[in-house]
Amino acid sequence: MVRLQPPGYLNGTLSAAPSAPLMTVTPQGLYCVPGGFHVDPWRPVDRALITHAHGDHARSGSHRYLGARAGKGLLHRRLGADATIDTLDYGERLRINGVTVSFHPAGHVLGSAQLRVEHGGETWVVSGDYKRAPDPTCAPFEVIPCHTFITEATFGLPIFRWEATEQVAEDILRWWDANRALGRAAVLFCYALGKAQRLLAELAKLTDRTVFIHGALHALLDAYRDAGVHMLPTQPVSQVEKGTSFAGALVLAPPSASSTTWMRRFGEHETGFASGWMRVRGNRRRRGFDRGFVLSDHADWPDLLRTVEDTRAERVLVTHGYAEPLAHYLHEQGVDAAPLATPFEGEAED
Repeated sequence: MVRLQPPGYLNGTLSAAPSAPLMTVTPQGLYCVPGGFHVDPWRPVDRALITHAHGDHARSGSHRYLGARAGKGLLHRRLGADATIDTLDYGERLRINGVTVSFHPAGHVLGSAQLRVEHGGETWVVSGDYKRAPDPTCAPFEVIPCHTFITEATFGLPIFRWEATEQVAEDILRWWDANRALGRAAVLFCYALGKAQRLLAELAKLTDRTVFIHGALHALLDAYRDAGVHMLPTQPVSQVEKGTSFAGALVLAPPSASSTTWMRRFGEHETGFASGWMRVRGNRRRRGFDRGFVLSDHADWPDLLRTVEDTRAERVLVTHGYAEPLAHYLHEQGVDAAPLATPFEGEAED
């Protein structure tokens, strides 16, 4: 694990940093020393500032939470209705023990945020998970200049480069139509929070058909609809009368359902998986899917590099995914970069 030290002066564009580190790592997680709070802690703490509602970043058990207001509904679904969750609008500033914090859009999922932390002339940005590609289900990523930038590296290798989302959505619709013409169901596996909603929103630009969904998606779709996100109409598979044919239907389900008895009800069908991991040749075949669609809610390699450059950060700490390769590449380019060990998972089952 890298030892966190303060950065120096940033080309005259930001004030010089103080002599003591602003943030460090404790057994509970990333900790702001003067502020007395943790960011996305992996163990219960007194005060937790949360970047977004995925389970590896928003964990239950802490005494009090602070997050972006746009994600409050999802955070309550993750942390429980009784969790004490305070919120800020994007860009709204709050002082905690003399430290100024604010949340800024990360473009990852609904309510996702980067956390800006400022104290004594030093500015850190904890990005959480983020993407730069357009997404109709959440606010677009905002570049925040800083001294130290903590970036994810879920897809931190040059092989990971995304096509336009519109093209992927058109490919999925063509696949659905082809199966429909043959009287087969098209079962598309995708992550329940973020990916499913994005697919339904992108497909809504191309068709108005109803999509059937696994029960694990139902409540999360409602949270997006409550936030005003337009998506295709959906119907839970569990509410379909037994014996009904799914021929020609599109069904969305989490990957965990792929090897269960739940799949038996669809009769003849093809399977697909929408994930950034489908960029790697052989992943689709190894996982047993008929089709793979390359679609991720994380930044690809070019956008990771672009974001580091855009922040003008003189120090970059890289977490989860391909942290070491990305940090090594940045270091070779003259950036003060190092991997930072965390239990964050990136693009996983959630």
